Amino acid sequence: DRALLEILYSTGIRVSELVGLDIQDVDFIGGVAKIRGKGKKERLVPIGDTALRAAKGYLDKRPDEPAMRNKAALFLNKNGGRLTDGSVRSIVDKYIRIASIRGRVSPHTLRHSFATHLLDRGADLRAVQELLGHANLSTTQIYTHVTTGRLKSAYDKAHPRA
Repeated sequence: DRALLEILYSTGIRVSELVGLDIQDVDFIGGVAKIRGKGKKERLVPIGDTALRAAKGYLDKRPDEPAMRNKAALFLNKNGGRLTDGSVRSIVDKYIRIASIRGRVSPHTLRHSFATHLLDRGADLRAVQELLGHANLSTTQIYTHVTTGRLKSAYDKAHPRA
């Protein structure tokens, strides 16, 4: 579960992209993953060290049994098949309940957090567009409204003439 959550946040990939990941798509040395997105477009996305360590730990503990139907898949369910979108949502929901988080939180929230945190720390909007796999910049610009609000709030709190 930890590896799954870490990769979702570290990469900002969609749930459908996560469940489609194969072990061979992850370059554990280079720290990147080949992601197959919408329209079968491929892109390379960096993966943070914490997420890579969690994925390695998961793979080390994963059973290597003949009953596993899909050994190529990075994430497997208890029956050895590839995880589904719904099973990822269930895992995220489980930890939302454990953390007693109120409000609407979904796997897509991790994608939004990824993009917002990059922009908050000065990442270029075009770079974030590439990382998210958005075809149009206007789709990525949704995240700028969040960060603009944070900038205004910081300005109002800190500027002597605000």
